[in-house]
Order: sequence, then C-alpha cells, then structure tokens
Amino acid sequence: MRSHEIDYVLHGDDMQMVEIELDPQETVIAEAGAMNWMEDSIDFQAKMGDGSEANDGFLGKLMSVGKRVLTGESIFMTHFTNHGHTKRRVTFAAPYPGKIIPIDLQEIGGEIICQKDAFLCAAMGTRVSIAFSKRLGAGFFGGEGFILQKLQGDGMAFLHAGGTVVRKELRGETLRVDTGCIVGFSPSIDYDIQRAGNLKSMFFGGEGLFLATLRGTGTVYLQSLPFSRLADRIIAHAPRTGGSSQGEGSILGGLGRLIDGDR
Repeated sequence: MRSHEIDYVLHGDDMQMVEIELDPQETVIAEAGAMNWMEDSIDFQAKMGDGSEANDGFLGKLMSVGKRVLTGESIFMTHFTNHGHTKRRVTFAAPYPGKIIPIDLQEIGGEIICQKDAFLCAAMGTRVSIAFSKRLGAGFFGGEGFILQKLQGDGMAFLHAGGTVVRKELRGETLRVDTGCIVGFSPSIDYDIQRAGNLKSMFFGGEGLFLATLRGTGTVYLQSLPFSRLADRIIAHAPRTGGSSQGEGSILGGLGRLIDGDR
C-alpha cells in the first residue's frame, strides 16, 4: 500500500508541534493522545493496527496488537481522516519538551529503526512494527531492551526526541553513544553494546556501565536529553516525603541541600 502524500508545517522550537495538512480522504495515523487540535470535517477512529495492510483480517490485526503490547504502547492507534471537500489540518505534539523529526521514508530507503517510544505520527500506509535486537549484550544493556520500533513505507513519518536533535551520516565509521541518546538509525547500521572503559570509569565516571556502538554506513539521529535522564533529575530534586526536607526559605533546608550536593 502506497502511503498518503501529506503536507506538514512544524511550529515552535523547544516544544514543537507538527501541523498535518490532509487533502480530502487522506489519513494520518498517530499514537493515542498525541493530537492537540483539528479542524472540522476531520474524523478520528481508534483502530487496532496501523492500517498499512487493507486485507489484514482479524488475525493479522491481533498479531499487530500483540507486537505493540511488547513495545509498551497502547494497543490502539488513532486514524485521522479528512471527510470534507477541501484541505483540513490536524496538529500533534510530543509528550515532553524536545524536537519533532520529519522523515521521508522513501528518501532513506523505506525503513528506519527507532527507540520504542519515538514514533509520533505518520502518513497512512506506513507500517509500524517491532525489531528485535540480534545481540545479547544490546538486548540486556542497550537501554531499549531487545525490542525497537521499525517504520516502513514510502511517505512521511514523524519521530519525537528530547532536547536538541543531531543527524549524522556514517560512512563506515564507528560512533560510541550513551544508550539513551539514540533516537533512530538506518537498518544498515550495526547496533551493539560495549563496556564503558575500565572498572573505575564504569562505576565512577557518571556515563553508565555501557555505551552503544553504531557502525557502518547510514543515517543516525541522536538526542541531547533522553526522557529517562530528565525524569531522573526531576525525581532527584523532588521534595522528599516523611518531613525530611525543609522548605525552600529555611536556612536548614538550604544547608541540607548543600550537604547533599544538590547545590
């Protein structure tokens, strides 16, 4: 199934939104809860599967749902269709601050592998499935486990990532990356995990025990602020329960945070 040819505009900088323009009878698929607003004549339906195969049947849809359960995503995807007679627009946003990455799948060979929560939305006809990490080390220590998302098609797809996003083109080189900073990469890229230096560096270097290695020829997308890193910082600075933390305005509260290394 050929993907629908959708147009789009990105809005914002650090907290971006993507506005999709749909011609009559065009459809965009998205993760549940990603929509911000839409114009009249656009209807939406929650469906099992991405709709890339029109003759999937119940068994095919059930298998697709099972794959989405493995990635931790909702079993439903939302399909937005323009049933009007003129162009209409629908807007989607990422669930946390960062960038939205527009990817023309046709330009990169029709396929990209990404972290399991990176997919935001795509033109109807895009297949959203899973890819298993082939290496045991990458599966256990790669941050995303054995399961990654795979997007296939010939239309536009949109990923979201935290912080600033950098696109790198590898030409046979090897890139060593913090496991959480990988957004997506071409299937031609070899993905593996290596130990991060010697034992002292692993335990006291602050860079984690393992680094991802990306090797080969293809495209790699990297993010500066993985959501897990952001969540860890928020939790570390959250008020402590049980009355152990003093208020912001108290001398003891400031001294306590100074001793703890929070300031």
